[in-house]
Amino acid sequence: MVGRVTGALVRSLLVMVMIATPATLLPGNGADTAQIVALIALFGGILTFVEYSSAYPGLVEFRYAPPFNRIRYLSLFITVFLLTVIARGAYEPTPMTVFVQAVGQLIGHAIDFPYSPVRLMTLMLSTSTSAAHVEEVRVAAGMAYLISLIMLSIFVIVLKIFGWPSSNGTFNVWVNLPTFDPTIGGDVVARLERDARVNLALGFLLPFLVPAVVKAASSSFGEITLAQPQTMIWMVAAWAFLPASLFMRGIAMSRVADMIREKRRQNAALQGALQAA
Repeated sequence: MVGRVTGALVRSLLVMVMIATPATLLPGNGADTAQIVALIALFGGILTFVEYSSAYPGLVEFRYAPPFNRIRYLSLFITVFLLTVIARGAYEPTPMTVFVQAVGQLIGHAIDFPYSPVRLMTLMLSTSTSAAHVEEVRVAAGMAYLISLIMLSIFVIVLKIFGWPSSNGTFNVWVNLPTFDPTIGGDVVARLERDARVNLALGFLLPFLVPAVVKAASSSFGEITLAQPQTMIWMVAAWAFLPASLFMRGIAMSRVADMIREKRRQNAALQGALQAA
């Protein structure tokens, strides 16, 4: 009980630090912005603490199947931190901001080819956006997209080499997939594989669809500029992180389906051996 509460407290503090990072590092934030960020960080911390301190499943998936959520958190935190460093470089250049901007610029231009997600992200901006700001968005998008690809690569390595999630012992579907009800309709394996395919498809399409949808909606709701640094940071981070997170979820659910199928095969073989004996 004490260990669970302590772990939940640490996780809640880490979530609050991540949410507050842009407002803390960027200059020129007003009192209203600080209060709003503090309120959101407090809400995120409380939600995380309640989820991880409870013995029963809530909304967080794969809660007892590390390092799934740890990889996702670390990826999002690194993305937010580096994008904040890039945005800070426009106000207070330092050797660190210059280095991160140079790396991001190299990555952004390497990924910025016709019909790529980074190119669509820059085309989403208003036609009146300055060239310097378009370059800043390109650098941020390239950096965020690369981090999301690294996150996926690390998860696949953990899955293949360490045999996730069976390496952590018995996998409880009810606890780790609280929003998935195995008792409702159809075979569990077929439903898991169907959900996995849906998540993989969404993870692949979202980086392309989001800029296109935003650009199409700009005629009704106004053109997007991402002029505010914090707006740019969170929009670009979400644009890169959510599809990669869906990819991870799809891969994980496919892995769980394979484990259930293999367990059924072993049970069937055992029953056949017992009947033969």
